[in-house]
Amino acid sequence: MKLSRRSFLASVSVFALVPMVAHAATPAETIYSGGAILTMDDANPRVEAVAVAGGRIIAAGSLADVSAFKGPDTVMVDLAGRAMIPGFFDPHGHMTMGGIQALSANVLAPPDGEVTDIASLIETVKDWAVAQADIVAEAKLIIGFGYDQSQLAELRGPTKEDLDQVSTEYPVLIVHQSGHMGALNSKALELVGYTADTPNPAGGVIQRVPGSNEPLGILEETAFMSAMPKLLGNLGPEGLTTLAVAGSKMWAAYGYTTAQEGRSNAVVDAALKAAAAEGKFPIDVYSYPDVLLGADYIKGAVSPTYENGFRVAGAKLTIDGSPQGFTAWRDRPYYAPIGEFPPGYVGYPAVTNEQVIEAVDWAYANDIQIIVHSNGEAASDLLIAALRAAEAKHGRKDRRPALIHGQFEREDQVQAFVDLGVIPSLFPMHTFYWGDWHRDHTVGPALADNISPTGWYRARGSIFTSHSDAPVAFPDTMRILDATVTRRSRSGDIIGPAQRVDVVTALKAMTLWAARQGFEDVDKGSIEVGKRADLVILSADPTAIDPETLDQLKVSETIKDGKSIYQRGAKKTELVPGHDLLRPGLDEMFRELHIARHMELLPPAYRTEEARVGFAATFDDCGITLLFPWLFDLPEVGAQVAAN
Repeated sequence: MKLSRRSFLASVSVFALVPMVAHAATPAETIYSGGAILTMDDANPRVEAVAVAGGRIIAAGSLADVSAFKGPDTVMVDLAGRAMIPGFFDPHGHMTMGGIQALSANVLAPPDGEVTDIASLIETVKDWAVAQADIVAEAKLIIGFGYDQSQLAELRGPTKEDLDQVSTEYPVLIVHQSGHMGALNSKALELVGYTADTPNPAGGVIQRVPGSNEPLGILEETAFMSAMPKLLGNLGPEGLTTLAVAGSKMWAAYGYTTAQEGRSNAVVDAALKAAAAEGKFPIDVYSYPDVLLGADYIKGAVSPTYENGFRVAGAKLTIDGSPQGFTAWRDRPYYAPIGEFPPGYVGYPAVTNEQVIEAVDWAYANDIQIIVHSNGEAASDLLIAALRAAEAKHGRKDRRPALIHGQFEREDQVQAFVDLGVIPSLFPMHTFYWGDWHRDHTVGPALADNISPTGWYRARGSIFTSHSDAPVAFPDTMRILDATVTRRSRSGDIIGPAQRVDVVTALKAMTLWAARQGFEDVDKGSIEVGKRADLVILSADPTAIDPETLDQLKVSETIKDGKSIYQRGAKKTELVPGHDLLRPGLDEMFRELHIARHMELLPPAYRTEEARVGFAATFDDCGITLLFPWLFDLPEVGAQVAAN
């Protein structure tokens, strides 16, 4: 029997009112003490000890009180000066796509990796494949990201013979840092079907062994892009599942106990649901399918409760594109865009006004939560208009619509979102990765200070949440925490000192407030009696160190429902690559795959450069997941799921 959210809230409230000593007859499975324990509960912000039993928190308070729950088999865990906080709750990310990052070896050159020549590239990939042998066996594919021949001693890319030293059993694919080319071993070339008799495709090159037509192993542009679906498609549904499972493990390694699939569809959800049913996810996963691709599917699938750790939580709408890519839809011209842009260029919408208004109206009419990707001011103007119209028509309820990103906002828009009951899920990590870029190119130095305006929302008494949008960047919780508190850019500039918040506020945006955004704060997000024992142990107390060193904190352990699911250093090579700079290559690779997908649907005569440019303009970071049915050759599965 499924327990409704309201019934659970009532039961937890009653349970929490009973004195802890009354429950001492129920011995704890584990008691944690010996370090700072930050609960995110304003009524009880710090405690000395926490007791856990049956996947729930049964006591949180002084060590003396909590010790009453100690039984003969209770495990006493000494935090040894480390800190405990609630498990991180992902307010916006793309876990399945993140599996690509988790399933890849880092072959970047120093200082972002350790590859300096072909030998070190081979050794790095071999070490990774051995350390992650279970993942490789499931995926039946070895992937590396980030090589650049200009940074290798040989001044060339790896050939098929080089990569055959990594494996002859599994296909090996190494993606160039640009994302526009890649290197394959002999097994991968065999699966793709490239031989000496294969001509170069239009717009691409199959590099050849000197003096012959034999493929060298290095593919350029369309030759590389057309190979990707053949490699991944060979994996079928199992490959998509492996990708999702790898992503869930990477999220767990960063301390997340709940992850989001932030723009899915029926096919991806089917794979996630199947993986969850088999107990493959160490954490909870909640999904927001694209409302424009399957409103009927969403209406039938949405649920407030998890089934085997998976649920469809609501609908996703995307209005515009990427601010750093100059595709966010602004209310004024970009400051100094790099590229071929007309005078007065303001970006553009990804959808029509009617689609936005109808989607929001549908969500309000059906009491379904809608989360909306809106980066530019013009996009948010349209969103505000749609929300006002829907509220006027259907009334105010606790629907918790969420603004996703909201990078460029005017202060009047912030007030409007607060008035409309919108929860802003902001992207403060942009201040580190792209703050300098925004200052110099997108909005200019004055407006750059107000990207991800966390301070404006707090001044109005509104909560906000902080996300990574992974794999736009790694789901690195300590980087998110650092950026939300310091707003220091790569160059050392502080992007918007007035928008900074304190450490506890930043942590709430990643735990309790994030859980509230997802309608799960009754069960998660703080260390309180009755809530799920979703916990994280950090290497030190984030409130007791220099804020400028927050990014040096480490997740020591992640605990889900009272069970340890990740411990730092448990493997020689973690499921967490060390640097985010793989992302530019991923972005370019998937942009080209997006174009290739649409180009192949056109009759040959219409596959023009103008068509390429048009499809490139429709690419959106959050839409990468929508490529998966094509990449994994799942169109029939998609049709079946959509029909159900």
